[in-house]
Amino acid sequence: MAPWVILLCALIAPLLGGLYLLGAFRRRRPDEPPLDKGTIPWLGYALDFRKDSSEFLKRMQRKHGDIFTVLIGGYYFTFVMDPFCFGAIVKESRSKLDFTTFASKLVLQVFGYKPIEANFGIIHASSTKHLMGDGLTVMTQATMENFQKLMLFNLSSGKEKRVWQEDSLFHYCYNIVFRAGYLALFGTEPHKRAGNEEKANEQDRIHSNQLFHEFRKYDRLFPRLAYAVLPPKDKIEAERLKRLFWSMLSVKKSWQKDNISGWISEQDQLLSEHGVPEYMRDRFMFMLLWASQGNTGPTAFWLLLYLMKHPEAMKAVKDEVDKVLRENGQEAKPGSPPINITRDMLNQTPLLDSALEETLRLVAAPILIRAVLQDTSLKTSSGTEYTLRRGDRLALFPYVSVQMNPEIHPEPHEFKYDRFVNPDGTKKDFYKNGKRLKYFNMPWGAGVSICPGRFFAAAEIKLFVFLMLSHYDLELVSGEEEIPAIDVSRWGFGTMQPVRDVRFRYRLRF
Repeated sequence: MAPWVILLCALIAPLLGGLYLLGAFRRRRPDEPPLDKGTIPWLGYALDFRKDSSEFLKRMQRKHGDIFTVLIGGYYFTFVMDPFCFGAIVKESRSKLDFTTFASKLVLQVFGYKPIEANFGIIHASSTKHLMGDGLTVMTQATMENFQKLMLFNLSSGKEKRVWQEDSLFHYCYNIVFRAGYLALFGTEPHKRAGNEEKANEQDRIHSNQLFHEFRKYDRLFPRLAYAVLPPKDKIEAERLKRLFWSMLSVKKSWQKDNISGWISEQDQLLSEHGVPEYMRDRFMFMLLWASQGNTGPTAFWLLLYLMKHPEAMKAVKDEVDKVLRENGQEAKPGSPPINITRDMLNQTPLLDSALEETLRLVAAPILIRAVLQDTSLKTSSGTEYTLRRGDRLALFPYVSVQMNPEIHPEPHEFKYDRFVNPDGTKKDFYKNGKRLKYFNMPWGAGVSICPGRFFAAAEIKLFVFLMLSHYDLELVSGEEEIPAIDVSRWGFGTMQPVRDVRFRYRLRF
């Protein structure tokens, strides 16, 4: 072969390989969904998706229909917007559609934790044991006690009289809910070490507040960290915060606490038995903190804000709370024992349940992703059958396809506190095209990747709101206050956050 031919082949081969990696040669096969690669090689629609995922997907749905494949940052994502397909997708075997592939990379990137193969089974089994059923009863009581420690410790001291106190609603809710959940899960200061119970409680209040302050710094960086688009200065800060949390939440320090939850202690013990080194278990603790507390406070903020903006909703839910208290022989009045809200009492609040569900419908926006491990067929509700290509990623975005779909939820942008409950207190069914839907609201995900701590998270939010409505009158400082817009940079990571905070005031009811 002539030398110039060899030289030409040597030049062309890497060029063709590069073009292949950039997606230049990808073509839609006859049985595959519509393919849209965008105009920028490799990046495709990454910038559009990053800018506003919701608007981008609505545009693609209008252009291509309920299923389409797009190029985003070197990966091909097939988005399925037909809710009647969701059941087949979430039930598909992990040998075809696997969620751990993507999740493992994300967890390593944002928490520095490298999962082992047994991790999913450990988290699932421990969550089932400690955050559901009888275990949830124990955790509800522990969380209730820590809410009392943070919210009600000075009610009888004379420091709080029946005067209005003003605060920022998002910060207030996120702060209190995060700290109560953290103390309930990760344990409290031992009384002996602090000197007595009062000093131990004060140390818990100080320590948990410091932890929240640092957590918020990390939380603000989280979306850009997950997308790997942090500028150098913020990247250095993210690394500092990670190391700080690995130290503050280290298993060595955790085991020195009292009242550490079985959910935390059991998972650490099982990871140790599987040979996971201590430094990596420290990182796992940081992941558990974010997973358990990163969304509950923001959700509580939205729920209280919607109730304050809708007086009829506030009255209905507050009346229900008062009724449950009375029926359980309790009242929030000076001189009365502190109210103790049990898991059983939380099961007697259909209107609060519906208001929470409606809040999640409006502000929870996870993206559910599966790696396609082998060619897989998928039939839509129209009867069309498509093949999902091996090596691609499959994605669901229920916020657009289900939660804000006017065919399923009329006036989807309106907060209707009783949307999910019938007049007799039973749960409503939802339909599309006259056909009953199984997946009509998906704030917790679905299938094998459904949030294992969803029952504890809901109990945590309901406890906080129950306590606030029992003890305080609440109102917005400005009667003209508008619901703030959501921060579109956080699409896909759970409960959305507002672009600004809202001032509110509260005072003792009695």
